[in-house]
Amino acid sequence: MRSFIKHLRKNRIVYAYIGGAILLLSSAILGLLLGSTKTGFLEVVRVIFGLDSDDTAAKIILYVRLPRMLAGLLCGGALALSGTVIQGVLLNKLASPGIIGVNSGAALAVTLAAAFGIIGGWKISLCAFLGAFLTVMAVTVGAKKWEASRGTVILMGVALNALFGAISDAVVTFSPEISIINSDFKVGDLSSVTYSELLPAAIIIITAAAVTLTLRNSLDVLTLGDENARGLGMNTSLMRAVLLLLSALLAGAAVSMVGLLSFVGLLVPHTLRKTVTSESKHLLPLTLIFGAGFVSLCDTLARVIFAPYELPVGIIMAFIGAPTFLVILVRKRGKRNA
Repeated sequence: MRSFIKHLRKNRIVYAYIGGAILLLSSAILGLLLGSTKTGFLEVVRVIFGLDSDDTAAKIILYVRLPRMLAGLLCGGALALSGTVIQGVLLNKLASPGIIGVNSGAALAVTLAAAFGIIGGWKISLCAFLGAFLTVMAVTVGAKKWEASRGTVILMGVALNALFGAISDAVVTFSPEISIINSDFKVGDLSSVTYSELLPAAIIIITAAAVTLTLRNSLDVLTLGDENARGLGMNTSLMRAVLLLLSALLAGAAVSMVGLLSFVGLLVPHTLRKTVTSESKHLLPLTLIFGAGFVSLCDTLARVIFAPYELPVGIIMAFIGAPTFLVILVRKRGKRNA
């Protein structure tokens, strides 16, 4: 038993990639198979490869489950990767797009855009990015200017979340016709994703993720601190801005498509950092894989756990994420007091 555990620890990165691939593949397959309408595996394969596209089940797979599954994979990977980058740049393992206000900033921008008649497509993705980027820059500049501690950064995020939520509610009060859009964004829901919403967000997410992965070594250098990074010849201000820009693109595109999905940007990178590795060359791709599989699997659970009723995936993720976040906070406080 000891030799097995020793072998497992020694090869944990390899096993993490294998486990991530299994999670990703199984969550994608379950997302296509499970739902209120029963479909078999062979039927799904025939529909995906264009051998059967006429009956009702085929239309459900192609136009409901497939875009929903792809949206879950893309948004989960984007938010987990964004959280990993933000944690590295801010040197705060409790930072994430949801906790420091990035997601709510993107959601506020989308709410304002909807109030002015912008509903879907690349324009809504652009608005979400601008909201996310302005928020993450505000938190970063504020933390640096006031030399805020890690706990203070989290409190800044809590305050921004409350402020942006209040502004969104005020906008809805004066524009009640967008109340449904606003409520969907608050809980996070994949049920109404269409290809017209999926395509522009997918382009942004895939491009930003690819660029982020190429900067994995720079992120490791940046986590050494500004003095050490500058000593190694890095322009820390420029690199921090680039990485935050990418994280805002990832979070903003995800939020523009499905709304506020809490905790995935915190739990996935935090868990992988503790159990597998903190090296960005492995941590970044692993968070991308596990984040994608996690959200897609949660969405499938939300669809079938109370069938024929369906919960928004954001509720399932909050049930999982909130207690886990409290456990992390208690353990960290206990270590400081020990």
